[in-house]
Amino acid sequence: MSATITVTHRHGEHVAVEAGGVQLMSYVYKPDPAAYEARKPYAHPLRTLGGRPVSGYRPADHRWHKGLQMTASHLSGQNFWGGHTYVPGDWYQELPDRVGSMRHDGFAEFTVERDRLGFAEDLTWVANGGDEWARERRDIVVHSVEPDEGSWALDWAIELANLREVPLVFGSPTTAGRERAGYTGLHWRGPRDFGGGQVFGPGELEGEAMMGAQAPWLAFVGEHDGVDAHSTLVFAHAPENDKAIHESHWFVRSRETPMVAFSWAFFDEFELPPGESFAYRYRIVVADGAWDRDRVTRYLEGHGWS
Repeated sequence: MSATITVTHRHGEHVAVEAGGVQLMSYVYKPDPAAYEARKPYAHPLRTLGGRPVSGYRPADHRWHKGLQMTASHLSGQNFWGGHTYVPGDWYQELPDRVGSMRHDGFAEFTVERDRLGFAEDLTWVANGGDEWARERRDIVVHSVEPDEGSWALDWAIELANLREVPLVFGSPTTAGRERAGYTGLHWRGPRDFGGGQVFGPGELEGEAMMGAQAPWLAFVGEHDGVDAHSTLVFAHAPENDKAIHESHWFVRSRETPMVAFSWAFFDEFELPPGESFAYRYRIVVADGAWDRDRVTRYLEGHGWS
């Protein structure tokens, strides 16, 4: 049975979800002060039902990494990821005039039930200099807060429309020439103590083999400092993503910089024509304990997509 949740909305700043005395998530939409970090909403902190923190915020190695956030590292010459920009043949450069932002325009829907939060957010992707390039409808749902399972789930959907008179071209550092750096799309940064965590997917996929792989889900198991405890995050594609505008691959690192991205442009660029839109939907399961492949499979099979 799902637990009762409490939702607190501090208007103009963030939406927080609590269950059993633990703040599970804070969705922050107040603009960040640092334009170089690509101002955009993000979810941080993320915690398990047991109160274990499972997201990182502004780590020293990448100040623009903020919990769970939608990104676009290479978009028609602009950087909606934040920080350094990869330049073919010139490695990473500080190019603040290429860093864009995602503007929160308001909530089109906002529904709170006993055990579920759902909201639809309107955003505009703004290139450096102020031109509006894309309009986004973002749907966030917090659900399946289940103490018996030791887990809760967050669904994150995006529908993005091109406002320009020319195509939007989506890529990544890998499409620009850097190997194994296909990061872009919905991105999670883990806490520093998750470095060295275990990564696996369905079948026999695990560890380094998950980088650049295609699979319906990926699990990341981390061990916490200070307590004898593990936590697991499961990242899953909705079935309709198989028919999305472009195929996705996993971007994952688990050593010094624990992170996972649903990369929508790992190896190849794709274009979004003027006036057209694309959509993706994802699920992130946050769980106490070290789940194995069988446990992840049982959970996903028992929690369908509506």
